[in-house]
Amino acid sequence: MPRRFPWATLPDDQLLELRLRDLKVTIRGTWLETCIRELHDELDQRGIRVKPHFWISDEWFSPDTTPGIAIPFYLAHPRLIRLERRKIIDVEGGSAAECMRILRHEAGHVVQHAYRLQRRRRWQQLFGPSSMRYPSYYRPNPASKNFVQHLRLWYAQSHPDEDFAETFAVWLRPRSDWRRRYAGWPALRKLEYVDELMAEIAREKPVLTRRLQVEPISRMNTTLAEHYRRKQAQYATGAPKIYDRDLLRIFREDDGRRDWPAASTFLRKNRAKIRQMVSKWTGEYQLTLETVLDDMIDRCRELRLRAAGPERQLRMDFTVLLTAQTVHSLYSPSRRRWFAL
Repeated sequence: MPRRFPWATLPDDQLLELRLRDLKVTIRGTWLETCIRELHDELDQRGIRVKPHFWISDEWFSPDTTPGIAIPFYLAHPRLIRLERRKIIDVEGGSAAECMRILRHEAGHVVQHAYRLQRRRRWQQLFGPSSMRYPSYYRPNPASKNFVQHLRLWYAQSHPDEDFAETFAVWLRPRSDWRRRYAGWPALRKLEYVDELMAEIAREKPVLTRRLQVEPISRMNTTLAEHYRRKQAQYATGAPKIYDRDLLRIFREDDGRRDWPAASTFLRKNRAKIRQMVSKWTGEYQLTLETVLDDMIDRCRELRLRAAGPERQLRMDFTVLLTAQTVHSLYSPSRRRWFAL
């Protein structure tokens, strides 16, 4: 029987006042146990001896001091998932498929740390120095074929350790058919190396075995409100905010008539559909797109634009515009976005 929590019926404003430690959520008895068993089965099938342990924290991570994986608290209860969706829009790991993608990535970190793989010369030649300082932001090249594509926003390009974890995740996923998928890519050399390396270490005992819980939720005095203020700040966008020319191509300037709704009203009504579609097409986080939409809505209001025309066509035209803005921001060398790590 699922455990009941007194805070589960609280409204958002009261729930946000609680400290993270007050939630007292655990992995036991949740859907996460099924995902963890599946990950262990995949590692078993590949002959990998290290088995990660798990605990609840405030975000996904795998420290280099223990062969384990921290899982964010919001995944441990449906009420917290709903709060995460309201505050961040995207629920990272919120479905079984996405949870498994992240677990495979984090398992790559576990294997790297457990066997000190970053000390091997060939590892360093392919992925780079693990000792490189983690940047606060990274600026990927979406067209690069030197890296696999697993998690969103070309995460493999952020650091050598992440490059390895992403490569490991692609290699580990059942039926990934990575040899065909990455045929002709320089990234294939990394996948082939991981394939050889995992066969080699299958005969070895891991060096890192001590099981610790790093930054467990039980020690966190931060309130949920403080947690979400910091998290929302990570999604602040540096995209250009000059949209007038594009907006004027889609919407009509106010000529004193009231036959058509204000463009700002139209966008507020359709923002969820537009945001979801552009996120699906580009991989951009929905909360980042939300901030851009806020800017565009404000500009439509300042320009007093009207949504003149069939709603479906206007919605599609604006979706194409926002997609083009996002893709140009991601791919253009002069405007390529920096992402918070």
